[in-house]
Amino acid sequence: MKGRLENLLGAFVTTAADDLDRALAQAARRSGSAPAALSFLLRAPGCSIETLRLPLGLSHSAAVRLVDRLVDDGLVVRRSGTDGRTTSLVLTASGRKRALRVQDARALAMGQRTRRLRPTERRQLELILERLLAFSALDRPAAEICRLCDIEACPARRCPVTKQQLAAPAVAVRR
Repeated sequence: MKGRLENLLGAFVTTAADDLDRALAQAARRSGSAPAALSFLLRAPGCSIETLRLPLGLSHSAAVRLVDRLVDDGLVVRRSGTDGRTTSLVLTASGRKRALRVQDARALAMGQRTRRLRPTERRQLELILERLLAFSALDRPAAEICRLCDIEACPARRCPVTKQQLAAPAVAVRR
């Protein structure tokens, strides 16, 4: 389907993504996958490099390089994993502060995009986004969709992505 709706949505998503990328890079003091990595580690402390790389869409070697940079910046520490073969990743106090800044920057950037909407329009948009995200959850893992999410703003019990994936556990996700 090719029409005005798709064109308008594409233009909106492009400008919102540009603004978001700038805000996150400034908050994380690193661009690329670093903001998402910090945010993900805030929700998944102690995860392995493999667990981190999947939602970020990185190869193992790219994830190792990213973690090396975050360790060099004093934001992440490596610890022994559960089986002796893996490494557990944990945010330092500085890393946690930076990750929280990333989440705040994300909320502010998206808030700037919706600030002129009336309350009824905000609720309508929220309902539409819940449906679109539930559809996205049919072919993408939750960790990938929600890698920058603030779980306090959207806890699992209200998350349209996790609700969809719990309702349809046999759905194959692409990889």
